[in-house]
Amino acid sequence: MIIIRKREKIINPASFITLQLAFILLTTGCSKLVEVNTPTTSIDAKNVYSNNLTASAVLTGIYTGLSASGITGNDFSAIGFITGLSGDELVLYNGSRDVRLKSYYQNNLKNITSRIEFWTAIYKVIYITNLSIEGLTNSSSLTPGVKKQLLGEAKFLRAFSYFYLVNLYGDVALSTTTDFTTNNILGRSPKEKIWSQIIADLNESIELLSPRYLDGSLLKETSERIRPIKWAAIALLARSYLYTQDWRNAEIQASAIIENTALYKIDSLNKTFLMNNMEAIWQLQPVNIGSNTEDAKTYIIPPTGLSVFTPVYLSPELLNSFEKNDRRKLLWIDSVSISNISYYYASKYKIGTIDQPLMEYNTVLRLGEQFLIRAEARAQQNNFEGSCSDLNVIRTRAGLSGINLNVKALLLTAIYHERQVELFTEWGHRWLDLKRTQTVNEVMSHVTPQKGGIWSVNWQLFPIPSYDIISNGNLTQNVGY
Repeated sequence: MIIIRKREKIINPASFITLQLAFILLTTGCSKLVEVNTPTTSIDAKNVYSNNLTASAVLTGIYTGLSASGITGNDFSAIGFITGLSGDELVLYNGSRDVRLKSYYQNNLKNITSRIEFWTAIYKVIYITNLSIEGLTNSSSLTPGVKKQLLGEAKFLRAFSYFYLVNLYGDVALSTTTDFTTNNILGRSPKEKIWSQIIADLNESIELLSPRYLDGSLLKETSERIRPIKWAAIALLARSYLYTQDWRNAEIQASAIIENTALYKIDSLNKTFLMNNMEAIWQLQPVNIGSNTEDAKTYIIPPTGLSVFTPVYLSPELLNSFEKNDRRKLLWIDSVSISNISYYYASKYKIGTIDQPLMEYNTVLRLGEQFLIRAEARAQQNNFEGSCSDLNVIRTRAGLSGINLNVKALLLTAIYHERQVELFTEWGHRWLDLKRTQTVNEVMSHVTPQKGGIWSVNWQLFPIPSYDIISNGNLTQNVGY
């Protein structure tokens, strides 16, 4: 397992942290994440955890990186876009010459196994979280509350990272240390072991994280929902229990958030993706100067048409999945006419041009998903009335009539459909849902040929970069690659 390649200059732990902090300190002018003066002394891995500012800046760097990256690349933030291409949400325009995007779109990744893709980007985040956990644990000079919060954030981010690794790649290498001699020979651990680590990290982070949103100092409360707190960890834990079919615990965790009405509530569709809205559990604050979200810049098709900058539009499969009078289709989808052809695009985020007031944050976790998690968990436990009640909260907001089903199979189908039209283009939900509900082969055997590809059951997992396999004889490739 090559998580951080030792021979690359940036991989020396001290220099890696120095560069990480340099990036943060250079970008503080366009971000509220760090609202304190920059230090005047040099920083390295030995003293980075000796004061609140530098210790906090390491994890702030992860949030900044998630927000700053474009959504068409290979960084964490591109997961929603790339899985939308791989699945049945997005169509890649005919004029695209991007071999990588076309490979994902046609579910033909054999030719790009040499690329680093998400695997390397996510493991770099894991390395930073491991480094932070070790440094914070050994630090005796931080303010106790700050140390506790940062440890919670690091464990949360590690769980968040492994959540996507295990869902995109299956069995993966489990690294919880910064020791190169250990990491460079890691083989793949079974999915069950990865899930156990995710759940353990989240349970620990719940005990460590603040129940209130904190500002950049981690000492004062704020209205900004841009640093993970206890409720973000609970939200991801509810999702993790759902994915591992622990229905009772999924319901318990989702209920904890739903019942916290002082912090969270379902609001109108127009407010769902605004900065600091009441539905948001965790958001990423835009840090690129003059811009709102990268999602809006990529998904909104301008009157000039599709291009390398806006290369996708919504698929017929997604558009046709909306019921009549569903207000989400009206308010979260827009269209542009080019040569008398209408192209529909996701408009959950509506400010795609530069130099506009900052109004939208990329929403990673939100309350709407928690209602859908609890609806599914309750249905699996034969609590059909409670499940329908949760589902109808989402349907009512969308302007649809409520449902009343008492047949488990029919109710679960309704829930999966509601997830499709509620969570489209958000952080890979649809692609991961297709796989966990074991409907991916049924759907993609129909969709992939329409995209010019040939579907195989093997394509539901992405390939591990060949470089890492060559470098580490204990790593094996996913079947089919």
